[in-house]
Amino acid sequence: MSDRPDPFPTEDTSPAGTLQERVYRELREEIMLGRFRPGEAMTIRGLAEKLGTSMMPAREALRRLVAERALDLLPNRRIAVPHMTPETFRELTEARVALEVLAARRAFPETDSALADQLDVINDEQDVAIAKGDWAGYQERNRAFHFALYERAPGRVLMPLIESLWLQIGPFLYLTRESLGTTYLEDRHVEAIAAIRDRDEDALALAVEQDIRDGMGGLPALLTQRGARTATGR
Repeated sequence: MSDRPDPFPTEDTSPAGTLQERVYRELREEIMLGRFRPGEAMTIRGLAEKLGTSMMPAREALRRLVAERALDLLPNRRIAVPHMTPETFRELTEARVALEVLAARRAFPETDSALADQLDVINDEQDVAIAKGDWAGYQERNRAFHFALYERAPGRVLMPLIESLWLQIGPFLYLTRESLGTTYLEDRHVEAIAAIRDRDEDALALAVEQDIRDGMGGLPALLTQRGARTATGR
């Protein structure tokens, strides 16, 4: 047996590698859940202080998230959560619909009553968050609902693409919830759960699509209004 190190290690288990991964995942989670606002700038030093770590893991986390398009590198070398236009938001919406409906259909044969029960619990927790005005909690439970479904048939290609879209759009979904509250009446999650219990794949796909469109539908108008206020100085 050769004593030479594996040239393609599957995981960096050194203390430094473990810390860098933890910082990256923690920051990624905060962005996905909207804890950084659109346009908010940050520095490596400030981020390191916020996360209670040294500058090196913070720098590596920011580098990876810039590469994932979750953050922008500004000319002054500061990092910021991207601004968004209505057009970009609509494109992200259509990408979410295409990929997540496909993920729901792939997962459908693996769904069962146990998953329906699990989704019921998550949906109840989401309703509690809405009642409290806890939009960060709402966002976390909403994501948990979708991913619990999709991960019944996770794909090496599909799931990373879906995660990337959620990462790019997370701050803006939270902005919608905080500014507009819930603007639709139909509970698409209840419809999705019913489709699983009824063994109706098409109904599940439709519920997922409508949930995405309902949840994201109000933001283009909000972005347009904010842009108009910025242009007029109001």
